[in-house]
Amino acid sequence: AQLRTVTSGCATLLVSIRPPSSLIDYKLGEGYYSVSGRKVLFAAVLICNTATMVYGMMYRVVYATAVFIVTCVALYYLLTDQGYRIDFGWFFNNTSPYMWSGLGIGFSISLSVVGAAWGIFITGSSIIGGGVKCPRIKTRNLISIIFCEAVAIYGIIMAIVLLGKMGSFRADSSPEVLENNRRSGFFLFGAGLTVGLSNLACGVCVGIVGSGAALADAQNPSLFVKILIVEIFGSAIGLFGIIIAIIQTKSANMGNTVG
Repeated sequence: AQLRTVTSGCATLLVSIRPPSSLIDYKLGEGYYSVSGRKVLFAAVLICNTATMVYGMMYRVVYATAVFIVTCVALYYLLTDQGYRIDFGWFFNNTSPYMWSGLGIGFSISLSVVGAAWGIFITGSSIIGGGVKCPRIKTRNLISIIFCEAVAIYGIIMAIVLLGKMGSFRADSSPEVLENNRRSGFFLFGAGLTVGLSNLACGVCVGIVGSGAALADAQNPSLFVKILIVEIFGSAIGLFGIIIAIIQTKSANMGNTVG
């Protein structure tokens, strides 16, 4: 869709440009067109449309190939009485709880940092750009940068909390202990993913609102406090994610004991 929008924009731009007068022009309605200019326009539109079609065809080919391979493998297992090999329950039961808890901790930090960096990129570019014409906005609009940076701090704090829930256990422990550790690993994974996605959305939200606050402050200083209230509410999204993650991990406790 974006490529087609660019294609339409290029075609509109080329149509709006009148060819040089040195070319052979002829009058058609209200505008002037040249034989060479029409050829250039036709070639440009043809190239853009061809690129769009090639991109769409490549996407369809890759998608269809992946679906075909998966379907063939599934049919092979089913027709040869090996359907038991396609077992998601086996995968979840035989993967280590340390893997799920480690992924949860990693998602908690990485997605939070991505959200903070994204928000700083959005609001920082507006502050720097607007500060060229209006230098006074560069000081107090730094609070938007602080809000974005707080998103990464949320992720780090929650990662430390999740790390404290991890513990070692013996592989030959009782089934109850293994089940408790497996369940705790899933809890930690879900909590880390919840925090990471919440902070990712929070960082983008605060960055966009902070960008608007900087530009509005440059135009009208009285709007800064009003938009800052919206930014504070946007920053609360990350806190909601932390609260939900704490609730998720309330009963998670890895180790050689049950409970």
